[in-house]
Formats: sequence, structure tokens, C-alpha cells
Amino acid sequence: METKMIWGNFASSDLEKTRDFYSDLGFVFNGTHSTDENASFIFGQNKFIINFFKKAVLKDETNGGIGNWESQSEIIFSLSAESEEEVDQWYEKVHTIGGKIISEPQPYKEGYTFCFSDPDGHKFNVLYWQGM
Repeated sequence: METKMIWGNFASSDLEKTRDFYSDLGFVFNGTHSTDENASFIFGQNKFIINFFKKAVLKDETNGGIGNWESQSEIIFSLSAESEEEVDQWYEKVHTIGGKIISEPQPYKEGYTFCFSDPDGHKFNVLYWQGM
């Protein structure tokens, strides 16, 4: 078997805040797949989609609980950067729009990175890795 595509689904406690946060970061709002119960965004050149659902909707769809991502990690998506300077630009942008900085920009093995979370605690790291 081979799947045609993969996307991510996250819970959001405030869709308007989520829409503003990811729009302010420059990600493309996917209005075609957004409703009053979810906000969809397109990430990167490969057009990876992450949907943010109201917590009650996602809980019903999964028949399970929704974690507390501010104190736990479910998954950490990595966003690639072209240079250390671009990592620093991402850092400044996230900091300016009120994202929570988890780790400051720093060298990591052969690369350079920092980690942040969105208003619901979903974590991302921005990573420059030469040749990637």
C-alpha cells in the first residue's frame, strides 16, 4: 500500500488566535479546507498541510482525550532555513508576534536551531543544516 498524502491535525483552543499566529508567520491560509470549526494552513514548498481543529471537534473525531501540549510534546515539526541568519529572522518574527520561545538560537551539531511553540503549545523548531 502507498498513501497519496499526509497532513497533520492539531487541536486549537482559539481558532482566531491560531489563524492570526500562522498568518503572521507568513504561512498560506488554506481557505478551501477551513470552516468555523477548523483552520488549515499550507507549510513549505512541498505544501504540507496542518489543520487546526477546535478541541471539542478533534476530541470527538478521535474518540479520545486531547493532551496538554504546553507541558507535553506530541510531535515537533522542523522548519528548514537557508542559513543561520534566516534562523535568527524566524526567531525575531516568532518573538515579535508572541510565540513562546522554548530554546534560544544555538548551534546544534553541524547546524543551527531554535524551538518555539504556538499559542496552544504545539512545538516547532527552525533548523539550518548545511546541504539540506
